[in-house]
Amino acid sequence: MNIRELAKLSTGEELDIEYPIRLRDKDGNEVYYERSDGCWSRSKYEDGREVLYEDSSGFWYKREYKDGNVVYDEDSNGCWHKMEYKDGKRVYLEDSFGRIIDHREPVDMTMAEVCKELGRNIRIVR
Repeated sequence: MNIRELAKLSTGEELDIEYPIRLRDKDGNEVYYERSDGCWSRSKYEDGREVLYEDSSGFWYKREYKDGNVVYDEDSNGCWHKMEYKDGKRVYLEDSFGRIIDHREPVDMTMAEVCKELGRNIRIVR
């Protein structure tokens, strides 16, 4: 439902509204936008970062953050990305297209640690 529909009086008359409409939260982030043709978008922010966006066409995306970096995002088209960072630099990326970019440092582990990590016993074969 857009602002124009909400602003109709019980008599059916419309209030005189000036477009575009922009609503901001207390931090100045634009949380709602609407054009005169009824198209709208809205966003949700946490700690100054946009975590959800959706619009009148049905498109949406969401983001998750850790230490100021986007660590996961996905959208209504089925696209997603998973990221990891070290010292503010992206070291890992995996996405819905099957792409994996891994610049993480290798981890030294004993066979017992590998088994514990996998949750099962393993056998090395040649």
